[in-house]
Parts: sequence; structure tokens; C-alpha cells
Amino acid sequence: MLFSLCPSLANVLTPSDDAYLLPLFNLISSVSGQVEETPDSMLFYTYLPNEPLSKERVESFSDGVYAIVATLLILDICEDNVPDPSVVQKQFGGSLVAALQVYGPEYLAYFGSFATVGLLWFVHHSLFLHVTKTTRFMSLLNTFSLAFVGGLPLAYQLTHEFPRNSQNELEAVQISCVIVFFAGMFQLCIWVVALYNEQETLHPYVWYGGREHVFMLAKLALYPCVALGTFFLTCILSKFSASIFHLMEITVPFAFLVLRLLVRIGLALLRFIFCPNRSDLTTVVDDETRVPFNAVVT
Repeated sequence: MLFSLCPSLANVLTPSDDAYLLPLFNLISSVSGQVEETPDSMLFYTYLPNEPLSKERVESFSDGVYAIVATLLILDICEDNVPDPSVVQKQFGGSLVAALQVYGPEYLAYFGSFATVGLLWFVHHSLFLHVTKTTRFMSLLNTFSLAFVGGLPLAYQLTHEFPRNSQNELEAVQISCVIVFFAGMFQLCIWVVALYNEQETLHPYVWYGGREHVFMLAKLALYPCVALGTFFLTCILSKFSASIFHLMEITVPFAFLVLRLLVRIGLALLRFIFCPNRSDLTTVVDDETRVPFNAVVT
């Protein structure tokens, strides 16, 4: 290209001068409107697990999945759980409230499942507020978490399709516990990976052992612990019904508030016992005094 524009250069320059001709070639190409990608201008990927990935695309994909799951729950509850006017008139004497009481377990399952989807999204949002850079491995863990989040409409259908106090209902609750457990566990794994490379992937105020680190760890560990504890309860109690399971799902948001209060009290006690002369543990420490999580592990 360059020699076609300036034929006289072909008799003077040798192939070893290509490195010096590249900037001139790019300048002439931009002026003439012809831009051609060269190996030096192309970005090559190594496909390593810690290779950076667009954080915005990961968040957009995650928000889309959560929105679709919530929409599926709404469509499921609105499709088959609305009483027919003729049935209300004949069987319930025209009382809509009495007719809706028949669909009480379905409505309870809907609100419990929707609360779970909403809180998992809230935890996911809080997690990526602290993360400044995502990697391929973190995106893979996020995809696994979204795969189990997408199974929550299935859990909703299972927990109200079978007769109450039956073995199938108990097994449906156990399947729901497994889905919620892995959806939350993979989110916790994302936090562990981000914490391992905290100086590259986390905001400076989220250091290992700090208050924000403790808050985030408590949020991410809540759902796996609740799901695992409920699963073992279903193995012990034969009368554990789906209604109890969905009531537990609805009460988890209040557990978040109690958990935050307990974390504050616990950190205040630790500060009073071990650091009585330090007024504030939330101050961002310098890089020289920070102890990275990977250094603690190794």
C-alpha cells in the first residue's frame, strides 16, 4: 500500500525498515480514508481465567435474566390461578374473597419465589457495586448462578402442584432448596475470587477483614445457609410443608435487616475488646498496611 503510493521508496527501503514505516502507513491510511487492521493494532486474547471481561455486559446479561425470571413468575401466577366468575357465583355464593382462599397456597408460593428472586438480585447488585473489574472466571461463576436462578420458576411450579403433606411435596421443597443453595453459593464464589485479587478487582474501601467485607460476606452466605438448613430440616421432619418453606422465603428479607444489625454489634464488640483506642474501623487503610486475601491464603 505504501509502496503503491510512493513507488520511489521501494528502491530505497529494505524489508527491515517496516517497523519504521508502520506509523507513516497508518497516517497515510487515515488521511486517505483507508484503514486496515494490522497484527500490531489488533487485540489478542489469551483466554486465561483471570483475563478481564466487560463488567457492563456481565451486569446487563444478569439483569436481563433476573427480569425474565420475575416475568415468568408473574405469568405463571396470572395464568391458572384466577377464579372463573361462574365458579365464584355457584360454589362460593358470589364471594371473591372466599374463592381466592382456595388459591392461597399458589399465591404464597408466588410471593415466596418472587421474594427470593428479588433478594438474589439485590445481593448480586451489591456484589457488583464493590467489584471494579470482572474476569472470565468470575463471569463463568455468574453464569452458573444465573442458571440456577432461572430454575426458580420450576421450583415455584413444583411446590404447589402436588398434594399437601405428601412425599412428592417434600421432595419438591428439597429440589427448591438445592436450586436456591447453588444460586447463592456461586454468588459467594464470585466474591471469594474477587477478594483473592482484591487490589485489582475490588474498591479500595473493601479490604480483607473490613466492615464492608463482613457485610458482603454475611449477605452472600445467608441464602446458602438458609437453603442448606431447610434441606436438612426436610430430611428430619416428615411434616415439613411447602407453605412453611415459602413463609421462610418471605421472612428472609427481615433476616437481612437483623443480620446487618448483628454484624454492626459484633464489629463494635470486637473493636471495643481488641482496639479500644481506635475510633473508626471503617477508615480506608493505606496499601502498605493492607493485607491482601491471597497473601493470607498463601
